[in-house]
Amino acid sequence: MTVLIVIPARYASSRYPGKPLVPLTGATGTPRTLIERSWRAARAVAGVDHVVVATDDDRIRTACEGFGADVVMTSPDCANGTERCAEAHRALGNGYEIVVNLQGDAPLTPHWFVEDLVSGLRADTDAGVATPVLRCDGAALNGFLADRKAGRVGGTTAVFAADKSAMYFSKEVIPFTPGTYADDAETPVFHHVGVYAYRPDALAAYPDWSMGPLEGLEGLEQLRFMENGSRILCVEVEARGRQFWELNNPEDVPRLETMMKQMGLE
Repeated sequence: MTVLIVIPARYASSRYPGKPLVPLTGATGTPRTLIERSWRAARAVAGVDHVVVATDDDRIRTACEGFGADVVMTSPDCANGTERCAEAHRALGNGYEIVVNLQGDAPLTPHWFVEDLVSGLRADTDAGVATPVLRCDGAALNGFLADRKAGRVGGTTAVFAADKSAMYFSKEVIPFTPGTYADDAETPVFHHVGVYAYRPDALAAYPDWSMGPLEGLEGLEQLRFMENGSRILCVEVEARGRQFWELNNPEDVPRLETMMKQMGLE
């Protein structure tokens, strides 16, 4: 099955304007923009036929072309990354059997997260959409709780049924956990990794649906699928010793840079 990775990127983020062009410095001391690091993460994924950046901003296009990325220009009216992926897939002729949305704020996404995601969607013919989930250890969960206590929007959490069908996603920490956990302890909380794999029919239907109340409240695009009765498959992935975090706020820059240096990522 042919696979396209789309990296949606917009300049006018409400929480962090210009985020795709923010430089991040890794273990070698070489600064690279967030969008370039996300593109490099996409290029490391095996079994992918094409990688493109989808943007509506000439500054991002120029930066991407400067490091060799293919770019598809999309409408500034796209409400989120899924709508931007749908438009990019149309612009490329709707010819791919699986479209992956690798959001441009997750440069630490390991290649096996995406490879396992694609394999999971291929194997489950009843799912139109799949997304990875990563079980939190105590350190990750405590970080989520600290962010919420400080009023910051940190990572997203997910709960799912026995058949791995998503039940809900939230920027709050769910499920509620009454106890505390040591940093290396396993917890019942799953971090939602902001990557999606779509079958073309599910992706094409998405822009025609109106934003529902849950998507509006949480600001989570995947909830539109659920509010319209479309099943999302949660694919559990393994960290394999890698740290993972998205860049959501300016305060995340030093956190990501520290992680890259600790893992020896350039």
